[in-house]
This record gives sequence, C-alpha cells and structure tokens, in this order.
Amino acid sequence: MDLKEKLQNVMERAVENCEVAGVSLLAEKNGAEICYCQAGMAERETGRAMERDTILRLYSQSKPVTAAAAMILMERGLLDLGQPVSDFLPAFAGQSYYAENEGIGAEAAGGLKKESAERADGVRAQIKPVMRPMRVYDLLRMTSGLVYPDETTAAGREAGEVFAEIDRRLFSKEAMTTKEVAERIAACTLAFEPGSSWRYGTSADVLGAVIEAACGERFGAFLEKEIFGPLGMKDTAFWVPPKKQSRLAATYETVLENGKNTLVRYEGHNLAICNRMENPPAFESGGAGLASTLDDYMRFARMLLQGGELDGVRILKPATVRYMTGPELMGNQQSAFNYWIGLEGFSYGNLMRICHKPSRSVFFAGKGEYGWDGWLGTYFANFPEEKMTILMGIQKKDAGTFGLTRKLRNLVLAEVV
Repeated sequence: MDLKEKLQNVMERAVENCEVAGVSLLAEKNGAEICYCQAGMAERETGRAMERDTILRLYSQSKPVTAAAAMILMERGLLDLGQPVSDFLPAFAGQSYYAENEGIGAEAAGGLKKESAERADGVRAQIKPVMRPMRVYDLLRMTSGLVYPDETTAAGREAGEVFAEIDRRLFSKEAMTTKEVAERIAACTLAFEPGSSWRYGTSADVLGAVIEAACGERFGAFLEKEIFGPLGMKDTAFWVPPKKQSRLAATYETVLENGKNTLVRYEGHNLAICNRMENPPAFESGGAGLASTLDDYMRFARMLLQGGELDGVRILKPATVRYMTGPELMGNQQSAFNYWIGLEGFSYGNLMRICHKPSRSVFFAGKGEYGWDGWLGTYFANFPEEKMTILMGIQKKDAGTFGLTRKLRNLVLAEVV
C-alpha cells in the first residue's frame, strides 16, 4: 500500500466515525509534491466535497504570517523587537499584573480589581505595577502576560470582557478596529510580569496593531502588499468575497448522541472572527483572522523553507528566516510552555512551535521543524533538514492538533524521512 492509500484510509475512517466532516492534506519535499489527499465534505448539507481549492479559516495558523510581517519591518529598521510596545501603542504604558503574593496564586485572587490595593488583613493585593515594560519580542514569544478569554483566571475573565464587547459591536457601524482592540486589551491586568513566564494569548493581535503603527497602513493592506500579492496568494485575506463564498468550508463540531459521534454545524464567531467572513472586518486579527487554501499557504511555507525567496521574489533575507525559525524560550518561560500537552520536545518563539528535542515528542518529529496549527484543525509544519512541508485542512470546532493530525503526519514522516 502506498502513502496516498494509507492516508486516504485514515482520512475516510475519520469521516465515517464523524471525527471530522472533511479533511485534506498536502505535502511537498525538495520543492516537489509528495501527495495530495482529501476526504469528506466541505459542506455536508449541500453535499459539497472538500477540494484542493476549498477556503479554510486559519484561526491561529494566521500567527506565522503575522510574525513574518514583523520580520519584514525589522529588516527595514522600522521595528526594533526590544522596543516597549508602548512606543507604538501608548495605552500599554503603566500596566499592572497579577502577582504571586503570600503564597496565593493569581487564580485565587479571583475578581480582584485594580482599586483593591489592600485586603482587610493588611496584606497587599496581588495586583502590582510592572517593573519592566512589555516589549515587542514579548508579543512574538507569548511572554507578554496577555491571555485569551477563560473563566478560570482573573486575567482570563478580563480578556473575556474585552472580547464580549468586540462581539457586541461586531456587525455595527462602531465595530472595533485592530488598534481599538489592542487598546482595550492594554487596559486588562496581565497574567504575569512581561518576560517572567509564558502563556498563549492575544499577543499576535496586539502585534498586528504594532505593525500598523510601524508601517503607517492597515495591517491587511500591508500583508497584501508585502506577502500575499508578491507570493501569488490570491485566496488569502481577512475576508472571503462573494464570488469565493461557494468555496468557503462550513464548520462542524462533534457531539455524542445516543453513544455515537455525530456532527453538528457550528456558526459561532469565536475570538471575534465572523464565521461567514463575508465583509472586510474592522478588526484584522493577527492571531486568528485569516482565511486561505492549502496551495496558497504552501507558497508561504515554501518561501520560508527556501530562505525567504520564492520564484525569484524575495520576501525575507536568509538571516531573517534563520532568526524567525530558530528561537527557544528561557527558564521559567519554557517551564510554563512545557505544560502544553502534546508539544513535548518543542519550544516556542516568533509565534511558532520549534522542535529542539525530537526524541521527546509524542509524534515523529524533525529537529528544527517549525509551524503552528489553528483552532479549527488547519495545520502547518516545515522541516528544514528534510526540506519538507506538511499542510492539513480541517474545519472542526476545538480541533487544533488532535489525534487525526498526529496520525496523518506520522504516516508522511514514516514514509518519506
């Protein structure tokens, strides 16, 4: 049985078991296509199959593109990664964070507000002013203290209030812009002092606003001019125009009914990303907002793998690509990242995972491999030593990197590495 047959069998079994509605995979090595496979539906209600040109919501797979945009500005002397974020967005001056104090963690602080300077027993409250400002590289490393919404921590609840406001205004004339979103995030208490730990959060969204301030134009316009247009990524943007809507995949979630998996359509607007993506958004989310196809994203991946150049068009210098794809967290930062189950052997930086110790990984991995995934199951991995790329397309709620992802990449790596 050849590789394509093996992949096809695993994909079709996942569709039959309602693990996913549809799935696609594209892999290249040494600039040549190894295989393309697809199974299932892009839209079950109409019987529309998953196809090679199906448009997918990238969610967090947008982050490597945002990092590349920052690298472009760094090359041009317009962005110093050591600069305080407040140099570009003044709202980030004078921040505070939930500090560990008297053995009580930030979670225990619950709903402490900034005005709660002192508890009844005289112990200082756990909100402190930062001693070191958040810097641009903290946004690229997720060491900023910024978090995504969650109900289990005080910082997460504050972030949740911000995204609830963005959602309320999402379809109004007062929809929040990229800069406004960043400024509202700036008003939140940080989960920790910048640089002291690591936590996945809204850093890439704030970085999008920093890029706007540094280049003097809208984030989406900069990406189109500097990355998408030059690379021929014709189906990649923050929205999907009417003539392309018929290619946008629907999103589903797997639920258990009578002891069996079933798929239910999901049409929510997670992280303020409009599910239909029908109109250009006011908020161009650097952390979650892009839509693309496998072939489009392959052009971005190939550019990085080839040292920043594709088809005679240079996006980044080779030294910049080496810097972008080779970082490693330090000390407490790495200790915090190590709690991410499934990324054993990896570190993080420039909005991507980077494999430093393949022997610790829970799947076949390559030293120096890098990439990221998306909330709905899109997946990107580049392997510099093997000169290989793996991309997957899935639109399933809360997927990220899950069992099917690992099975498929294991098949490819076992066969071709």
